[in-house]
Amino acid sequence: MVSVKQVQITFDCAKPERVARFWCEVLGYVVPPPPEGFDTWDDYTRTLPPEKQDAGFVCSDPTGVGPRLYFQRVPESKVVKNRVHLCVRVGTGLVGEERLAALQAECTRLMALGAVRQRVLLADEENESCIVMQDIEGNEFCLD
Repeated sequence: MVSVKQVQITFDCAKPERVARFWCEVLGYVVPPPPEGFDTWDDYTRTLPPEKQDAGFVCSDPTGVGPRLYFQRVPESKVVKNRVHLCVRVGTGLVGEERLAALQAECTRLMALGAVRQRVLLADEENESCIVMQDIEGNEFCLD
């Protein structure tokens, strides 16, 4: 039986590099170096046929622990809620007002990058507080 060792999360989007750089800022991820023989990603992109230029972009966890993120250009825009979303774990181990303050601080930072806050879900008997947000192309994610 084969055991999965890594996972990549793929985002469909209109502007792959823009969305990738947003998520780099959110998660502390980095853009990998361009392919061998190229000084920059722009140099590499110019060698591609026009329909392939700016069609995809990658970012990855510099520690190698988190999943690789791939952003691919698609012609259609987002129309319904995501079936899968990322939970950005900024409040792990925190409860009550301390957790809510940490979530609000991160929400403020991400809004400055272009994210949109949708709603705050306050703690109940089963769940701690979280904030539902959208990235710069409207993809839902949670601050958890």
